[in-house]
Amino acid sequence: MIHLETDVLVVGAGGAGMYAAIAAARNGADVILADKSLISRGGATIMAQMTTAAALGDEEPDSWEKHYEDTLEAGRGLCNEELSAILCREAIDRIREMDDWKVGWARKDGNITGVMAPGHSVPRCVYVDFLNTGPAVAKCLRTQVARADSVMRVSGLAINDVVVENGAVTGAVGWNLEDETPVTIAANAVIIAAGGLTRLYQRNSASVNMNGDGYAMALRAGADLIDMEFPQFFPIGHLAPRLVGMDPIMWDPFRYKLGGRLFNAEGEEFLHKYGGEDAEKYTTTRDIISYGITKEHEAGLTTENGGVHLSFQHIPEEKLREAFGPVIDKLAANGIDLTKDTVEVAPIAHYHMGGIRVNGQMETSITGLYGAGEVVGGANGANRLSGNAIPEAFVFGERAGRFAAEYARGRNRVWSDAAAQEHLDLLNTLIGRQSDGSGDKAALGEMWFELQNLMWEKVGVLRTGDKLAAALTRIREMRVTLADMVPADDAEFNMTLQDWYDLRSALLTAESVTLAAINRTESRGAHQREDFEEMDPAQVHNQRLRLGDDGEVLSDYLPVAKGVAA
Repeated sequence: MIHLETDVLVVGAGGAGMYAAIAAARNGADVILADKSLISRGGATIMAQMTTAAALGDEEPDSWEKHYEDTLEAGRGLCNEELSAILCREAIDRIREMDDWKVGWARKDGNITGVMAPGHSVPRCVYVDFLNTGPAVAKCLRTQVARADSVMRVSGLAINDVVVENGAVTGAVGWNLEDETPVTIAANAVIIAAGGLTRLYQRNSASVNMNGDGYAMALRAGADLIDMEFPQFFPIGHLAPRLVGMDPIMWDPFRYKLGGRLFNAEGEEFLHKYGGEDAEKYTTTRDIISYGITKEHEAGLTTENGGVHLSFQHIPEEKLREAFGPVIDKLAANGIDLTKDTVEVAPIAHYHMGGIRVNGQMETSITGLYGAGEVVGGANGANRLSGNAIPEAFVFGERAGRFAAEYARGRNRVWSDAAAQEHLDLLNTLIGRQSDGSGDKAALGEMWFELQNLMWEKVGVLRTGDKLAAALTRIREMRVTLADMVPADDAEFNMTLQDWYDLRSALLTAESVTLAAINRTESRGAHQREDFEEMDPAQVHNQRLRLGDDGEVLSDYLPVAKGVAA
């Protein structure tokens, strides 16, 4: 067994995790930055495109207060106003700081370029180059992490559980993916920055490690989750024709930069039927577009692939090339000529508004346990404003790192082998049960397939009480079944052991989403109930989830946090 010690452990090394590590280090803490993938190569940040919202005012007059108002409007009354204000106010500082780090924000006449995005009142979404914002951001942060001498970077380390004793964090337990060696880490503070849950859905835009680890880890540690009923479905994920080597959500910047028209299979524009006013500019929010496409599908008005047509045929080729240059040639290599062809698009699971419940310092209800990035809930309410995800990673990552370092540095570590033992026992039992060379490799894969289909069909864009109840029953059965399954014996890079742990987190997270969706008997933002089609003014509250002593997910309600902190 390997044992490490540090002031601050950061779990997850996407944008939020890397910013947290940078901030903790520059505030005097020793840091371990751990990821089960490669540092900076997993998660959602590296896959992001060009929507990074910040009220810089370079493009036209703007203020963080305007950005804040747009965020609250998109959130449908459920935003934690303190967190939303922190996000909008400090996004400006983080974008400027990354500009100092030479990330390469696109410029016009010396000023950082801002473009309009859905739900925004002014053009404030900055980007790097065409569809390259995510990779550029990841590279910039990776460089800053490498320059921080007090940050130890550990790739291929799967953190499974946070260790808590007497209500406070003492560290974490995991294992080295290369050879299954158990790893314990004594830490005064732990920051969970493990990303979202979109892998739970059959059709998703996520990297393979976005299976709800962070939410499940927080629940098992005793922390609260909030608003888990609100996964966000990106409405125009690519469906057809086949697209190789390009992101399925690439059409977003095309639409809001140049305009793009959505037609059903009969050639009719349809968003106006569902409260959207799309016209020639992309102004309708994601929840309404996803709802509209799904209803058109139910009415038999989508293509044979189940999507709708996205058309740029009204835009001259020179304008397309001026805006997106070599991307047009990449599309041509895929047999797509936007001046002549439409593409088929449909909703795809993309983001999660809910998550770990934190205060303004990013601390959970467990002393020394912090959250950062998409894994945090509250700032976006029932529907995230386009462009808020990347600045959320930057802002909440920086704050989590700063406040975790303030708490952790100079504090005596109180690691306890006894407190970690139950987590080590589970890991050692799983590894020990592999000794006969057998294992449920196929069964684990089948369970993943079933879970993704179940979530897509019954806990997806449109929900009913009956669908949700059936899903909850089956998810709970699967949690029981998983406990008796044995991962196959693969001594090096045992992916079936990782599948077992991934499913453990995924099933607990799926239960949380499904239970919360059952309890919210209305339609609001990304949560759409066909049996309760209207917003209910009596349900302007946040839903809190906790883990009971028997492992069951419990829920209650909290008033929406109002007011802007100084």
